[in-house]
Amino acid sequence: MKFLNKHHFFPPVSQATEDGLLAFGGDLSPERLLAAYQNGIFPWFEDDNTILWWSPDPRFVLFPSKLKVSKSMKQVLRNCDFEVTVNKDFNAVITQCAKAKRPGQDSTWITNGMIEAYNTLHQLGFAKSVEVWQDQKLVAGLYGVDLNNGVFCGESMFTKVSNASKAGFITFIQNSNYKLIDCQVYTNHLESLGAEDISRDEFLKYIK
Repeated sequence: MKFLNKHHFFPPVSQATEDGLLAFGGDLSPERLLAAYQNGIFPWFEDDNTILWWSPDPRFVLFPSKLKVSKSMKQVLRNCDFEVTVNKDFNAVITQCAKAKRPGQDSTWITNGMIEAYNTLHQLGFAKSVEVWQDQKLVAGLYGVDLNNGVFCGESMFTKVSNASKAGFITFIQNSNYKLIDCQVYTNHLESLGAEDISRDEFLKYIK
């Protein structure tokens, strides 16, 4: 596992530990973040002073053609209870993702430094948000990094209303032309929507 200073970028992902940890240190500059995502690496940590960089194998992904929409969700989408927008309020989405309570987590990995860094990526056109509105109130959303090569790297989502985040995710996927959605690591929620494991080598072929 390599320590990164301001001059060093990333070692080959084959040097990652068994659980996917590749390096630590460095910064959250746009240049470093984009270099990370373009090489199958992402930051995930709980302290701005100790940035950890990961490239797990296998990689949890969703092929849009394999997206699963249950009968109940189809009904929710037909009823049009939600309005889904893209890039209407990126900062509100990432801030709500940071505040969301998650099982087994006492603190958030979306630190103030992360919020600032991804807002900068958004301003540069590389980070994207999806907002879900109900009665003109933001009730769910997700954000991630668009590599502009057909791959969207999902980072986090939140919801305040049942089915709202699913509605946003499904609508976003169905109205996009992505060939692959990077979900990074396994969750039951995303598996229910059709996400699956592929090898890191196969994943890298898509992002290259």
